[in-house]
Amino acid sequence: MSAWDDIKAVPNTTLAELFAAEPDRLDRLVIDEAGMRFDFSKTHLSSALVEAFVKFADETGFAAQRKALFAGEPVNNTEGRAAEHPAERGEGNAESVSRAKGFHARTRALIDAIEAEALGPVRHVLHVGIGGSALGPDLLMDALGRESDRYDVAIVSNIDGVALEEAWADFDPAATLLVIASKTFTTTETMLNAASVINWMVEGGVADPYGQIIALTAAPDKAMEWGVDETRILPFSESVGGRYSLWSSIGFPAAIGLGWEAFEQLLEGAAAMDRHFRLAEPAKNLPLLAAFVDLYYARVRGAETRAVFAYDERLRLLPSYLQQLEMESNGKSVTRDGQPLDGVSSPITWGGVGTDAQHAVFQLLHQGTHLVPVEFLASIEPGHALDEAHHRTLLVNCFAQGAALMAGKASDDGARSYPGDRPSTTILLDRIDPARLGALLAFYEHRTFAVAALIGINPFDQFGVELGKAIAKSIETEGTDKFDASTRALIEKAFG
Repeated sequence: MSAWDDIKAVPNTTLAELFAAEPDRLDRLVIDEAGMRFDFSKTHLSSALVEAFVKFADETGFAAQRKALFAGEPVNNTEGRAAEHPAERGEGNAESVSRAKGFHARTRALIDAIEAEALGPVRHVLHVGIGGSALGPDLLMDALGRESDRYDVAIVSNIDGVALEEAWADFDPAATLLVIASKTFTTTETMLNAASVINWMVEGGVADPYGQIIALTAAPDKAMEWGVDETRILPFSESVGGRYSLWSSIGFPAAIGLGWEAFEQLLEGAAAMDRHFRLAEPAKNLPLLAAFVDLYYARVRGAETRAVFAYDERLRLLPSYLQQLEMESNGKSVTRDGQPLDGVSSPITWGGVGTDAQHAVFQLLHQGTHLVPVEFLASIEPGHALDEAHHRTLLVNCFAQGAALMAGKASDDGARSYPGDRPSTTILLDRIDPARLGALLAFYEHRTFAVAALIGINPFDQFGVELGKAIAKSIETEGTDKFDASTRALIEKAFG
């Protein structure tokens, strides 16, 4: 019998029964690592399930796939590329690590020059990108840069002009640095936004707007063709995917907005999680255990979504970041060999911020008909100087929600009955700082990879993103005759 058959054969046992039957449950499923506590004990991972999943990982060649990732082998088989984001943190193929260090040194040197006002009296940084070129830097600055007085940093991804106008409303064009982040330097939305920023600079009296541009790209030749001076181009490796790129020069807004020391701490925190992922035994390996949880609920219990709730305002952008990381990576229906997948892949990731979400969506979590595994994140140390009652109330609510989802409450009145036995994971950070945030994001990256490795898909391509882009371009260049009646009518209504 296969390991997957063993997994499916494990009987469904309630969380309450598991706690009663497994006195060592906390010792096995609560793990402290990199300044964080990961508590999987309120999931249905019994000792039998973990044992079966470890066997499954062995059967699927997980260890070899992980080794290939860190060795810089072409794990992105459909595009013939490696996936070398760990090398940006110093963990991976020696040649790639050395190249990444060189790119980082170039980034630091440019930041030193900017701080010395070699590009003029810069006070504002306007970063334009989309997808991974914006979500990661935006999360970093929102989580860590609220009290920074170094530079005003705005990150714009949306092609909607409202986003740009809002970003530059309080900026002086003469003191603004335009940062263009695009792996290919051809991304339609990013390049259009960049052109509009340049127009704004010209209208604001800037004689040489191109003298205030930084390019972050894996295609430096394209950036030079576009007009960016070579000395202000910060390259990164072609083998670093967009949604894994915040560790590269794409993290420039954080490196300049938080300071280079903070950026180095971010990298070291991620490297610590890299080492844990490479070296920890399977039953204590955080990304692998999280992947076991994801696959159990998605493939055995039929849960279609996973909810992530940050009980800390500084992590409010984490659900959006994870949506791209997880659903763009693992939203696939074929295996690495191009065969139809024999089950579901990525759950739908969604979430919000506690305690706001308690008054919006938790009704469904507690009493709805859907099984939704929940992930709670919180920090022991607050991010404010107000009365400690604020943070205590926040944490109490976080812990109470996990307890209530598990315990439930029976009542003869169905409207007041809570079934309980609903799973949750809690990640409790000592504090939110660069090192811990780096480790946390690396944990999610490796969790995503582990899920993909176990079910045999390629998490590093994203061809599904391209179809809508291609159709949008064809509307502009080929007209509307080939489209369905609904689409033609919408175009005619909008454009006349």
